[in-house]
Amino acid sequence: QVQLVESGGGLVEPGGSLRLSCAASGSIFRPYAMGWYRQAPGIQRELVASITSSGTTNYADSVKGRFTISSDNAKNTVYLQMNSLKPEDTAVYYCNFRNILYGSSHWGQGTQVTVSS
Repeated sequence: QVQLVESGGGLVEPGGSLRLSCAASGSIFRPYAMGWYRQAPGIQRELVASITSSGTTNYADSVKGRFTISSDNAKNTVYLQMNSLKPEDTAVYYCNFRNILYGSSHWGQGTQVTVSS
């Protein structure tokens, strides 16, 4: 089993910044991918950004140039730096851990991000 502990999120004005963190613990085997998904009311959960244990990153087109995903492999922690936030970024953000070899997937509890003036 893998446990995920998320932190960060909150309320920010348009144009502001937030940083999300997600720490993984438990049965962690490389290779793996960690990422952030988000879900707004009435909208399907979507990938925001992901990073593999080897450092390969992937971003949704809507956040490219504004969000940066990074990781500290020694701490099994992934970070999502979100800049130039827009109201449409408002959603519950979920951390995901996926074991690439075995295909198992684990989710965090979610953290609310609200962009509003």
